[in-house]
Amino acid sequence: MPIKSRIRTIPHYPQTGVYFRDITTLLKDAAGFHLTIEKLAERYHSVPIDLVVGIEARGFILGAALAFALDKGFVPIRKKGKLPAATRSVDYALEYGVDSVEIHEDAIEPGQRVLLVDDLIATGGTMLAAVDLVEQSGGSVLECCFIVDLPEMGGSARLAERGLYCFALTQFESE
Repeated sequence: MPIKSRIRTIPHYPQTGVYFRDITTLLKDAAGFHLTIEKLAERYHSVPIDLVVGIEARGFILGAALAFALDKGFVPIRKKGKLPAATRSVDYALEYGVDSVEIHEDAIEPGQRVLLVDDLIATGGTMLAAVDLVEQSGGSVLECCFIVDLPEMGGSARLAERGLYCFALTQFESE
């Protein structure tokens, strides 16, 4: 059974007209979760990655498992106020306001090659903020990796405009 078929769609959540792609059904399926990490590890096995960086919260699950599979370190990017040591922060726009993400100042050493991981790419705002954090830290983003791309939301195109490549295991068109 393919990965896409293990992802639940919840219509009209969080608002009417939105089709939420819920990966928790994929994560609870042992074979599906294993297949997801296996496919990602196959892709990045021979890529010269120094660190895997995951975005809160589902990017932690995927990123940590992928880092383990690749024998690499893992770094979390968190929402503002969640990291205990000195941080650097980037604000980004949301439909309804502004949010912030942070990384520890010492999380990435200059020149380190980073794979950024999250569960899904929609508008790209969070991932672009994560890219900014990695670059401000002196790291270089090799690729942005997702389970799901929602191409009609424009996020992967926004990353491409920045010269970044997005890889997703599957994509969903609008309903």
